[in-house]
Amino acid sequence: MVEAYIGLGGNVGCVEERLRRAGEELALRGVSIADASAIYRSEPWGEFDQPEFLNQVLRVSTQLRPRELLRVCQEVERALGRVRRARWGPREIDVDLLLYGEEIIDQEDLKVPHPRLAQRRFVLVPLAEVAPETEHPALGRTVAELLAEVADERGVERVRET
Repeated sequence: MVEAYIGLGGNVGCVEERLRRAGEELALRGVSIADASAIYRSEPWGEFDQPEFLNQVLRVSTQLRPRELLRVCQEVERALGRVRRARWGPREIDVDLLLYGEEIIDQEDLKVPHPRLAQRRFVLVPLAEVAPETEHPALGRTVAELLAEVADERGVERVRET
């Protein structure tokens, strides 16, 4: 079994329900949820003229290899109604593979750790809740250290425990 971290987010429709269902859908596909952060509200990143997002991070364990886990994340997005629009634009649900054990993967269609993880407060805040001492394998810094140093100043506010 490998410990991995999955980021969830969305800002279209009933996002809290989709976050809940994403965990259920992952479990149906061989991903065991070990822990879940609270749900956080955050300002949009990239394209600013859109509603605020809700975000959450799941600590999971799985026997799936990284590419298989990515495929499962994409299947869950489709099952929950994800419509691909503009990059960084509105979305029903986002299911992102953030970290996979201590692996570093840099392929065209699979990058682990997530390439912008250390730049995004909306990812680091919930990730620090469930894994503050986990080390970013490429940067050699803990999640707590990355959060303390992140330049992103967009607001991230806890809205609900899970």
